[in-house]
Amino acid sequence: MRLRQEMPELSSATTWLNGRISKGTLIGADDPSLIHFWSVSCKTCKKAMPKIHKIRDHYADYLNVIAIHMPRSQQDMDVNLVKEKAREHHITEPILIDNDLTLSNAFGVKEVPAYFLFDKDGKLRHSQVGGNGLGMLTKRIQRVLTKR
Repeated sequence: MRLRQEMPELSSATTWLNGRISKGTLIGADDPSLIHFWSVSCKTCKKAMPKIHKIRDHYADYLNVIAIHMPRSQQDMDVNLVKEKAREHHITEPILIDNDLTLSNAFGVKEVPAYFLFDKDGKLRHSQVGGNGLGMLTKRIQRVLTKR
């Protein structure tokens, strides 16, 4: 995705955990949104997850956080395994399971973890891939929050 591009539709998730969320619910709600892609088989995702939780909890009143599970193998498509790993890693935000890769393709995600920060109007303000550099993500969140 390119900067300032509009958030893709989120309705094509194959399964939803921890509640449903839609693009329409997020846009115009006065809060920016952080969408993070992860996979149960991704060691880097698991290592980065506590940092994402810290962001989620610190900005709970000002930032929507949504997780999208992107399978990297046939085993990753097991919804019960995703539920188990979500509990194990304390993922309490809405999780969209993308077993047909529709969301991954819409966002242009080729590898996980991947992070997308959208302003309150649904425009992309920052994206990055990988578990490092989450300090930069936090700075971008702070910048977007000051423009609320």
